[in-house]
Amino acid sequence: MTLSTWAKNVSPSPTLAVDTRVKEMIAAGQDIAGFGAGEPDFDTPDFIKEACKAALDEGKTKYAATPGIPPLRSGLAEKFRSFNQIETAAANEVVVSPGGKFSLYLAILATCGPGDEVIIPAPYWVSYPEMVKLAGATPKIIMAGDDQGFKITPEQLKDAVTPRTRMLILNSPSNPTGAVYSREELEAVMEVVVSNGIYAMSDEIYEYLYYDGLKHDSPASFSKEAADLTITVSGFSKTFSMTGWRLGVLHAPAAIAKAISSLQSQTSSNATTFAQWGALAALEHPEKARAAIDEMLVAFDRRRLFLLEGLQAIAGVSCLRAQGAFYLFPNVSSFGLTSDDFAARLLEESRVAVVPGSGFGADAYIRLSYATSDAIIEKGINRLTEFCGRF
Repeated sequence: MTLSTWAKNVSPSPTLAVDTRVKEMIAAGQDIAGFGAGEPDFDTPDFIKEACKAALDEGKTKYAATPGIPPLRSGLAEKFRSFNQIETAAANEVVVSPGGKFSLYLAILATCGPGDEVIIPAPYWVSYPEMVKLAGATPKIIMAGDDQGFKITPEQLKDAVTPRTRMLILNSPSNPTGAVYSREELEAVMEVVVSNGIYAMSDEIYEYLYYDGLKHDSPASFSKEAADLTITVSGFSKTFSMTGWRLGVLHAPAAIAKAISSLQSQTSSNATTFAQWGALAALEHPEKARAAIDEMLVAFDRRRLFLLEGLQAIAGVSCLRAQGAFYLFPNVSSFGLTSDDFAARLLEESRVAVVPGSGFGADAYIRLSYATSDAIIEKGINRLTEFCGRF
């Protein structure tokens, strides 16, 4: 059997692999403290589900316009203007896709190809390099460890840019680190982007999940020049616990948005129609939406600090204080194991599931999601403490 070059060169998602293994072990009756899955443990808000049910009852089950149903695109354009402060936001610059992951892939596919380089700061979300390779382009990794707060500097970016550079991928708040770039840091990075005329793809899927009084800044809002070069990707999955709904959103200059829509028309056609009507409710009922977000934020903030305190108390583990998303990314290199070996042994010997940092381009670390219960966090920390004590 002969597979295509794309199939042979792409790696499976390590985060999904951990999630699958944990579900298998739980189904077999094992007690697992799981920190692997990157999805909120809350249910989708009822008002969103009710809107989706109403759409089903009204027969909104047919094909929709490829870039999204018009009222949702209009509502998202207003959201990009008011929340993200992107002045050029318009409905024809918005595309709704089946999942944030697909939005990111289409954005890369529409702008990058063979011979191009895409700069990816590490630690990175596991799918970025694979998406770049699927587009025929080459990932170029810049490392930013915990010694620099998991954030690249403008100088690093300048040094990495070559005549082949096509795009920089930004992710703030970050998966896997929870790191947040300040506005000043983002502006400095975007100055390099604009001066070199390269694209920036800003993954803002965690744009509402901030702590310690921080607020979100979108690179496309900094100037017209920045907006002309920036593709902003977001969605409903993390904000409203809608991971299974598969609804991604992006804003891009009109010509790029049109190209992305054309690619989507030949691949997935459109995002699920009745799911889009459910998502529209999140925009039409801002008070209910804000209440749902705030409920999650209170819980996530408490869990963040609880987990951070537990990790920092373990001898040999060091961990920065994340300020966004719902992940911590502790350094476990002192134990002399690769992150894959550390995670595998931790799961098999102590029944704690984490994601090894190798999949994020940072082998000294492991990722823990605190989008789980306080009870699981307490149990997991106790087990991790005992496991690390053996070394």
